Amino acid sequence: MAKKRANGEGSIRKRKDGRWEGRYTAGHDPETGKAIIKNVLGRTQAEVKQKLKIALGNCERLDPVRAGKDTLGEWIEQWFEIYARPNLRDSTARYYRMFIDQHVIPKLGSVKLSKLRAMQIQKFYNDLRTGGRIREVQKEKNPGLSASYVRGIHTMLHTCLDAAVREKLILSNPVNDCKPPKIERKEMKTLEPEQVQAYLKAANARGLLPMFFLELTTGMRKSELAALQWSDLDRKQQTISVSKQVCKVDGKLTAVPPKTANSVRKIALSSETISLLDKQREANKEKYPGNPYIFPSPVTGEMYHPDSVVNLHKKILKEAGLEHIRFHDLRHTFATLALQNGVDVKTVSAMLGHSNAGFTLATYTHTTTAAQHQAAAIMGSLVGAGMR
Repeated sequence: MAKKRANGEGSIRKRKDGRWEGRYTAGHDPETGKAIIKNVLGRTQAEVKQKLKIALGNCERLDPVRAGKDTLGEWIEQWFEIYARPNLRDSTARYYRMFIDQHVIPKLGSVKLSKLRAMQIQKFYNDLRTGGRIREVQKEKNPGLSASYVRGIHTMLHTCLDAAVREKLILSNPVNDCKPPKIERKEMKTLEPEQVQAYLKAANARGLLPMFFLELTTGMRKSELAALQWSDLDRKQQTISVSKQVCKVDGKLTAVPPKTANSVRKIALSSETISLLDKQREANKEKYPGNPYIFPSPVTGEMYHPDSVVNLHKKILKEAGLEHIRFHDLRHTFATLALQNGVDVKTVSAMLGHSNAGFTLATYTHTTTAAQHQAAAIMGSLVGAGMR
């Protein structure tokens, strides 16, 4: 016979199989009004009593109708459409859709939300790092995904499961106990002033001087450089507007707004840069009449693919007899040379499209530290002169 529990706490009874069972009302169905009865089992009455206490406490934190029903795959689809997509930039939404379709659903989609554990997610991250690439991997390439890519999946899952907690589908977010891979900062390399001249000479020999001169005097990202149109150039004010970047959308190159508001900016150009762009415009009129892009691809006549710009950079380095540096290091070269030659950090930060000058300071500590030592020496000489 069931032992009644006071104050609606439930009831405990001993079953025929020798185990103890605690039954309790988890809530009521909103459509029918019927009580939702659940149970807990244990080997002893004391064990069931403790489980019953925990279960009753959890009733207020879980939706009795929905909790325990959805798989991660079912929930993440709902979350993406209702919570994520309406509030994400198109580029971020595309990344999330790729994360979901190519990685999360195939590996974890069938797991019930209520059964999802931190260890499963951690193993998922580890597997992505060692062999998560979907595309065919060339022999010299790592079959694993980058740390930044996996951290992107981690961020998405964390947000998704936080929403599941708020919706009372799970008690806590298992991602809280996971450690995403650390991003290893690649060593920054820059061109020395004499190397810049050799680099530009090789670029000129390839007929690419305007593109790479512009890069070294503005520090644009490759995707920004490839998206530039003549309408972005204000010859009178000697500025160029950066308001787009190239990315792939449904397999096609498309110009989209930058990821952050700070990346939309106007950059002042030198008279030398303007002169080179004038020559580029004349050359374009002959080869690509009416083409809106400043640097159209000689293959398609459309925007350069950012990877094609990188390949051109590699060829220029080789022909100039210079060691390999990443295309992104041209951006570092611009910033470093500008700071070393007296351009203030705030100006450099604005030209690069950084979120704030503090980020620029942190990124180029090696340059600003050297400048501080120089400033200290100058001030020491000035102030110390009166003591002699």
